[in-house]
Amino acid sequence: MNPVTGTVGKDDFLRLFTTQLRYQSPLNPMDSTDFTAQLAQFSSLEQLVSMGDTLDGILSYQDSLNNALATNLMGKMVRAEGNRVNLKGSAAISYQVSQNVEKMTLNINNSSGEVVKTIEFGKQPAGDGKYTWDGTDNNGNPLPDGFYTVNFTAADGNENSVPVSTETLSMVTGISFEDGITYLELDNDSRVSLGEIKEIWEGGV
Repeated sequence: MNPVTGTVGKDDFLRLFTTQLRYQSPLNPMDSTDFTAQLAQFSSLEQLVSMGDTLDGILSYQDSLNNALATNLMGKMVRAEGNRVNLKGSAAISYQVSQNVEKMTLNINNSSGEVVKTIEFGKQPAGDGKYTWDGTDNNGNPLPDGFYTVNFTAADGNENSVPVSTETLSMVTGISFEDGITYLELDNDSRVSLGEIKEIWEGGV
């Protein structure tokens, strides 16, 4: 028995079973029903251990596939949820509207939280959309490259707020591993897991 968990393993079960057989009385042998039941328990335990080993192997293989996939993503562009963009002359901003809206506004904030650019979209249909910011402020002046955050607001014909989710289009610049999870380091100074990636394509926006 494991002194820490208090459980009986396969080897412990077999040792107890053979000891029981060794010390049974010849005049009063183990009841056949009990004997069959214990054999069935041992068989079930053996199958569960074998199944566990198989699942561990599958998980290990899946992890190796994820790691191999991650290395192939270096330098590629990915689309994932987020509101942080890395301006390099221009920046692509992807979004999704849950329903048709009468008006939609995009505010772009600098690292200090100040709104530097506001774009009015007017009516927008439900679904995915993409906007390429030219890197200028509200006065048309070019802004320095760096990190900015984006925020959409939208409303329907009755002035009810409509949620808009934002997605970032970023290049994979590195790979990290933590607690068995593979993360992609992006050029917008954020990271996402492989499961958060929605789209992958070659470098460039």
